Amino acid sequence: MSGHSKWANIKHKKDAADKLKGKAFSRIGKEIMVAAKNGSDPDANPRLRAALAAAKAANMPNANIERAIKKGSGELGDVVYEEIVYEGYAAGGVAVVVDCLTDNRNRSISDVRMVFDRNGGNMAGSGAVSRLFQRQAHFIISGEWADEDKLMDLVLDAGANDLSVEDGVAEIWADPEAFEPLCKVFSDNGITTDQAEIVRKPDMVVPVTDPKVASQVLRLLDRMEELDDVQQVTANYEIPDEIADQIEE
Repeated sequence: MSGHSKWANIKHKKDAADKLKGKAFSRIGKEIMVAAKNGSDPDANPRLRAALAAAKAANMPNANIERAIKKGSGELGDVVYEEIVYEGYAAGGVAVVVDCLTDNRNRSISDVRMVFDRNGGNMAGSGAVSRLFQRQAHFIISGEWADEDKLMDLVLDAGANDLSVEDGVAEIWADPEAFEPLCKVFSDNGITTDQAEIVRKPDMVVPVTDPKVASQVLRLLDRMEELDDVQQVTANYEIPDEIADQIEE
């Protein structure tokens, strides 16, 4: 889940990421399958290269990767996933974009609409909110490498355009084409990434200062992340520390 413009509320984001780790391989596997439909050679398939880099960053087993490539390229039967983007609003006017890969369009739209309806949100038409986001490579690093002095030269040389370190967590942003070079830098230097993906970054954020509204927003995003067809959920909210602490207590 992506939403905050800075790591003011790192605990919720890390908790959400930990909870979703069990689904990570499934999501990356589906992305590899879709990418491999355009060719199983990563040298000639940029999307597959990016998917494989994400798989490596997530420590996905080679057997899983190879099986996903074979499924996508048709070696293990034809697998058809449709890419669909749903858009809408959470409580407080927070814009939400839901990226899905599904083999059943009716199921996915029904599930997504239900999450919006039951958690104080509503769906919007195509293009209503996606224009508020830009594709960016995004990395999260914690531990000893979450140090600006250690990371600065490495990531800037590899194409990063923003690095921030807060509460023991480093957040790195870059243009999508820098995703693979940055993954290689981290791998070459033995740096483990908590997250490594290409996401939608909001151009501007909506401050959420009411604890009740903040709780509704986070609950909607968490429920959306739990849907099987959902690959990525992005929202343009920012919750101040003092409000986030009230929610987490």
